[in-house]
Amino acid sequence: VQLQASGGGLVQAGDSLTLSCAASGRVASGDNIGWFRQAPGKEREFVALIGGRGITTWYGDSVKSRFIILRDSAKNTVLLRMYNLTPEDSAVYYCASRRYLSGSYYSADEYEYWGQGTQVTVSS
Repeated sequence: VQLQASGGGLVQAGDSLTLSCAASGRVASGDNIGWFRQAPGKEREFVALIGGRGITTWYGDSVKSRFIILRDSAKNTVLLRMYNLTPEDSAVYYCASRRYLSGSYYSADEYEYWGQGTQVTVSS
């Protein structure tokens, strides 16, 4: 297993939730880690990306100011802290890694390894 996503669940609108992505194997500790989400009938959407040193971050427009991506390099884990969740945030959330930052941050095609996904459901 290269990436293991966890932490999903059922919450109410306005609640917070933290997702975790544990990297191992071929995913190096300095690789860049991103989060995507996919709701039924919709395309996979870029959520956030953090650089290999945990300093630089990027966010999708729909989550900017509500989500925070963090890196625990000692544990080779990336967290996605989600605040003020809405039903529109309901989706399967995937973490993914990329060795280099060249190319689009938003394109799923630029990521090499993917976790299995964790379901987030936000009730109104």
